[in-house]
Amino acid sequence: MGPAWVAGAIAAGPATMASVITAGATFGYALLWVVIASAVLGAVAQYLAMRLGLLTERGIVGVVEDALGEKWAWLLVIDVVLAAGLAQLVIMKGLADVSATVTGVDARVWGIAWAVVLAVGLAGRGYQFVELGAKLLVSGVVVAFVASLFVVPIDPVAAASGLVPRVPAGVDGALVAAGILGGAVHITLVTMHSYTMRARGWTRDDYDLATFDVGSSMLGAFGIYSLAIFLVAASVLHAPGIEAGDLTAVSAAQTLGPLVGPAAKWLFLLGLWGAAVSTLGGNTVVPPFLVADKFGWETDVSDSRYRWLLAGFALVSAAGPFVGGAFFPLLVLVLAFGLVGTPFALVVVLVLLNSEAVPEPTPWPANLAGVVLLVVTVTTAGSFVRTRVAAGLRDPMTLFVLGFAAVLTLASLVLVVQFVRDRSRPRRTPASG
Repeated sequence: MGPAWVAGAIAAGPATMASVITAGATFGYALLWVVIASAVLGAVAQYLAMRLGLLTERGIVGVVEDALGEKWAWLLVIDVVLAAGLAQLVIMKGLADVSATVTGVDARVWGIAWAVVLAVGLAGRGYQFVELGAKLLVSGVVVAFVASLFVVPIDPVAAASGLVPRVPAGVDGALVAAGILGGAVHITLVTMHSYTMRARGWTRDDYDLATFDVGSSMLGAFGIYSLAIFLVAASVLHAPGIEAGDLTAVSAAQTLGPLVGPAAKWLFLLGLWGAAVSTLGGNTVVPPFLVADKFGWETDVSDSRYRWLLAGFALVSAAGPFVGGAFFPLLVLVLAFGLVGTPFALVVVLVLLNSEAVPEPTPWPANLAGVVLLVVTVTTAGSFVRTRVAAGLRDPMTLFVLGFAAVLTLASLVLVVQFVRDRSRPRRTPASG
């Protein structure tokens, strides 16, 4: 196994943690159904991306450019770079804050130190470094948070009530639901999979292993990770006197200390630290993968151009601790922003899977699951955008998200119309010689 665990390492990060803690602390068990659905839908998204990568045995940008055209390839690259770049800065801010809390050293110093570690490790060892780190850290993080469940009182009856689908009213409910889903169904996860499988050397012959890889990572490790954190937050942090809006992942861990003992506090901090490191390692490689593919470079460290691109993106993340604001709400917003850019990537994947770019027809259950995934993603992202607009257009971030969503929505509609038009045309048969 391997490639899906790199995607799982990004999904099982502090941004997802921020969303599920906010959900549990603010709304109790009400959004449990979203947490479970995110793992299922995340597995569906990775399966579709896995199928596209294995059957074409190419990176997604190259396939898009050949099958759909250069403008679509560039739009996909820009979409990914914006989503992954924003996530990189905010997650580095979170990692530096945690490191500063544990050691007492200034977070800005830690941001620079971690950026150098990323640059040296990734540019020096490449994909193998990312995959090994993902497997070790994600496994450790899951163990840490599952262990937390044994020292935190869980109310199973109250938890069962959260299985009824409903989204709490207001901006906060839509934002948190979008953030939870955005942690599992994210454009970076969908687009990176074809490159990590190529780096692993997988081909069509590895289809069964690749499918198991997706299930064990997204349904297994990521699902347990999200569920354990959510249950801890809903059981302990959703209480009078605790202001969920003021929580950070660090303060959430510190709050757990006097409530349920120091074991939960340190397990929580350890899990947060591991989640942040593993997410940064995986997220760093995504934009360089797509940019290098677009320019026709190799997507591994044997190509010095890719190596410098990778190191440069890692070093830029040192600016994260200098970003203003509390990183906890920023993380939720970043995930929701990424979710807005994800429907376009899903449309691209579904169009390619049902085009001549893929040598085998896509089974109808996979197409149906993909359409359901697309509908849920569009609905959740749309709900987030509508509530942000309803709250007012004075915020620059709201204006940016609205413009971003408008461009990608239009592009998705054009691509769907173009696909339907092409499929409705009669196919030409080759002339007999």
